[in-house]
Amino acid sequence: MIARAILTAVCVAVPAMLAQQASDKMSFFITSEGSGQGANLGGLKGADAHCQKLAKAAGSKKKWRAYLSSNEGKKAVNAKDRIGKGPWYNFKGEMVAKDIADLHSENNKLGKQGSLTEKGQVVNGRGDKPNQHDILTGSQLDGTAFTDGQDHTCKNWTSGADGSAQVGHHDRQGGGQNPNSWNSAHPSKGCSQDNLVATGGSGRFYCFAGN
Repeated sequence: MIARAILTAVCVAVPAMLAQQASDKMSFFITSEGSGQGANLGGLKGADAHCQKLAKAAGSKKKWRAYLSSNEGKKAVNAKDRIGKGPWYNFKGEMVAKDIADLHSENNKLGKQGSLTEKGQVVNGRGDKPNQHDILTGSQLDGTAFTDGQDHTCKNWTSGADGSAQVGHHDRQGGGQNPNSWNSAHPSKGCSQDNLVATGGSGRFYCFAGN
C-alpha cells in the first residue's frame, strides 16, 4: 500500500514538474483556442477578454489586447494601435519584435517557432495536418484597418456565418496575395468555424500585452 501511494505521488508530481512555465517577459502569444464560434469573437471587447482569460490561466497578470482591426461605426480601429509600443516577447522570453515598426517589418522574429501559444505550443503550419496557420487579424500589412468598404472583419468580429476576415500566416508561408505575411495573407472563405477550418485556420488570433 505504501509503495503504491509513493508511485501515485510520483506519477502526479513528475508531469507537474515537467510542465512548461511561461516566461515573466511573455507579452505576445497566439491563442491556444478560438471562440468556438468561428470569427464571432464578441467584437473587440470579447476578443480582448478571451486574450485576458487565456493569459491569466497561464499565470500572466498583464493587460492583454487582441491584434484585430475593425470598422466600428464611422471610426476605423487599427490593430497596431491597440497593442502598446513593445518590445514583445513570446512564451520562452524570446523577443519577437522591439517596437511597432519592427513588428511590421521583415526583421521581426515571428514565424512557426517563434509565434507560440500562451501554453508554449507550436501551432500547426503549412504541411501539418490539420493546417491551422490562418490567424484572424482583419488588417492590412501595416497593421491598419481596411478602408475599401468591404468586410474584412466578419462584421467587426460578430459574425460566425456571413462575411470574410483577413488572415495572416503565423508560419509565414502558403498561398494568397501575401503568402509570407504574418498579419495579412488573404481573406478567409467565410466566418463560420467550418469555413475558417476549410481555409486553413481554426479561429485563432494574436494577443499582445500593452504598455
